[in-house]
Amino acid sequence: MESALAVLLPAYVPTSSPVPSWMPSLHHQPRIRIPPSMSLGRSLPLSNAVQPSGWLRAAAPEASVAAAESDSSAEAARRLYIGNIPRTVDNAELASIVAEHGAVEKAEVIYDKYSGRSRRFAFVTMKTVEDAIAAVEKLNGTQIGGREIKVNVTEKPLTLVDLSLLQAEESQFIDSPHKVYVGNLAKSVTTETLKEFFSQNGNVLSAKVSRVPGTSKSTGFGFVTFSSAEEVEGAISSRNNVMLEGQNIRVNKA
Repeated sequence: MESALAVLLPAYVPTSSPVPSWMPSLHHQPRIRIPPSMSLGRSLPLSNAVQPSGWLRAAAPEASVAAAESDSSAEAARRLYIGNIPRTVDNAELASIVAEHGAVEKAEVIYDKYSGRSRRFAFVTMKTVEDAIAAVEKLNGTQIGGREIKVNVTEKPLTLVDLSLLQAEESQFIDSPHKVYVGNLAKSVTTETLKEFFSQNGNVLSAKVSRVPGTSKSTGFGFVTFSSAEEVEGAISSRNNVMLEGQNIRVNKA
């Protein structure tokens, strides 16, 4: 790039000729415009022209990040959360139901990776924002298989930093055959709160609050693992229907 500039630009030679008073900036720091084929997109002072590559390297990542954030926000506006669906509903059936109210790009029922059962909620990405709005208006509060479903547009995606923290929390979970399911959790309950709450019942190996994928939003349930079957039984008998942060929780074997 520097050699190309050297060929394209004539050397700047100071002159003793009088310079009009309205041209001080040209006298001290002449500006040149790079040909369109070089794609710099702005005028540069001659003093800066010798290092254009550094400017380009700095600008490119910023543009990439901005474009990525724009794409994520656009997709979030088309992505629907659909909750309280029957466990028997699969991707194809859900897509067929939603497609009656707008063009569907993708439907994904969320399954528990341990039990393989549907977690009774799903995400559906519509073709356009208008399709998403129409689907919410037509489907929210209606029934599928006798269950009243909840439909809304998903939250704004997490930042990369927040998402990495939640992924780290997920990866640190220690699974065990001695595990309890904890339901009806308040939205304020964290993984640490859950672990401390059950530590009085034995040796808690690990705990986690389930999150809506891609967000920090609690799904209202979690899991706690123990070292023995006796500790599991103790947790169920002493903690089921006990209040935790304003809500009576449900505890049973996972």
